[in-house]
Parts: sequence; structure tokens; C-alpha cells
Amino acid sequence: MTAQKGTVTALWPRFTSAIGPLEFTWKTAREYLVVLLGALIQALAMRLFLVPGQLVSGGISGAAQIINHFAPIPIGLMVFIGNVPLFFLGWRFLGGPRFALRTAIAVGAFSLFTDLLVFIIPAQGVTRDNVLNAVFGAVLLGVGLGLVYRGGGTSGGSDILGRILNHRLGISISTAYLITDSIVVLAGGFAFSWEKALYGMVVIYISGLAAEMISEGSGIFRTAIIISPYHEKISSEIMSVLSRGVTVLSGKGAYTGTDKPVLYCVITRAEVNQLKQVVKEIDPQAFMVIGVTHEALGEGFRPLK
Repeated sequence: MTAQKGTVTALWPRFTSAIGPLEFTWKTAREYLVVLLGALIQALAMRLFLVPGQLVSGGISGAAQIINHFAPIPIGLMVFIGNVPLFFLGWRFLGGPRFALRTAIAVGAFSLFTDLLVFIIPAQGVTRDNVLNAVFGAVLLGVGLGLVYRGGGTSGGSDILGRILNHRLGISISTAYLITDSIVVLAGGFAFSWEKALYGMVVIYISGLAAEMISEGSGIFRTAIIISPYHEKISSEIMSVLSRGVTVLSGKGAYTGTDKPVLYCVITRAEVNQLKQVVKEIDPQAFMVIGVTHEALGEGFRPLK
């Protein structure tokens, strides 16, 4: 008994180092809940819109749809089986043990939810209009993917394969996704129809936009760069009127060789016209560039966590 206990004690550090630190905190629990919610929403997209409309969105789930059309094998089960070899193959490309564990949970939950929802949702879904199936299915799928990404996981399938192709062949992640998803959608064209394959491409595009918006933010912030000899007055007015911080950067004109302080600030989309008005009133000849940023973290915006 003692020898057995000693063996277990010796193996425990190896086990914990393989799966990563076990963090039982509210933050970790919340992230796992977000991953599970994302998996459920993806499964709803499949059962409510994509499967009834025979719309293939690419990846392992799309391949499972095609196989299910010809053989009565549950889609969720095929998704799980198809991801197992990819998961072990791509363990080292998943960003660490914690990242891999969340991906495994996302894939397992999506597979389970997809097969369980068969008993709740009618086989014909909610509509026979493939435009509605494509749009609403893509948005739901993208929201689910985005939530999984926010929880620190991936959806497996194309994500893992894309990382492997990127590492081994030097193909960019976006190109790898395009290659793998296009092959599946092409197969969907042979299995269902080329019209539905075109709808499948629409699903991939819209779901990608929705996933990016959910995981990275909606791009509602703007960055402003202002060059003016009245930089002190402009920065004071921005801090007073807009209550936004301003950073003064050192700059030099390439043609004149003179020093020109550069003002840099981050504002919301709704504050753009207000900023323009402030600058215009002080210096109508000022040079200003306004750009889009996906996320702003820190003082005056969302806390950096």
C-alpha cells in the first residue's frame, strides 16, 4: 500500500505539469462557462439552420454533415472522433496545456450538444428559406465561436489543422483556414448542390466577422493623431471637453527639419465629431488622422485584465 502511494505521489507532479496549473478561481470557472455557452450556441446554429438547410460551413463539422447525409452516423459523434487525432497531432500548436484543455472541452461539449438537440429541435429547423438559414446560422455560429475564443479555447478542427499547416508549411493561418474550409465546402457542393455550396461560403464569411466581433470587440474606438502649432491649447481642450487623456509625442518634419509635437489620443466613435469641432475651432489648418482600433484597455476604458 505504501509503495503504491509513493508511486502515485511520484507521478502527480508529471500529471500536473502535463495539464498545467489547476486554478480553481471564479475567473477560471467563468471562462469555462463561456466556452460551454459558446459550444451550445454553435450546436444551436447547426441544428436550427445549417443542418436543415444542408449548408456546410467548413471544418470537421461540415465534413460530418456530408457523411451524415449518406450514412446515419450522428454528426456530433463524428465531430468528436474527427477531432481526436487532430487534437493529439496539434497539442504543441494549441498554445499550452490550459489552451488545449479548453479546446477539448469546447469540442466535447459541441459534439454532445449537437447530438442531444436532435431530440428537442425539429429536423426541418425553423425555416426552409436558405437565405435566412445562411444569415442566422452564420451569425449564431460566429457568436458561439467568438465566445469559445473569449474563454481561451478554440473550436478544434480547422483551428488545429490551420496551426499545423502554418507551423509545418509556413502557410498563414488565414490562408490555411481558407484552404481547409474551401475543400469541405467544395465537397458539400458535390453532396448537396452548388447553390448550397455558395451559401456555405457566405456562412463562412459572416460567421468569421461575427466571431471576430465577439472575441475582439466591435471596433468602436478611434485613435487620433493631431499635428498643430497650437498643440498645448488643443490637448488642454480635449482633456477638458472630452475628458480624454492626451499623449504628446516628439516628432520632426522631414521636409523642414523642425520639431513638431504630435498629439495622440483614443476616443469612442461617438466622440469623433466632437474632437473635430474642438480642433477646428482652435486651428482650422491642423493636420489630423483618425484610425480604427479594435480594443482600448486601461484608464478611461475597459480595465486591462
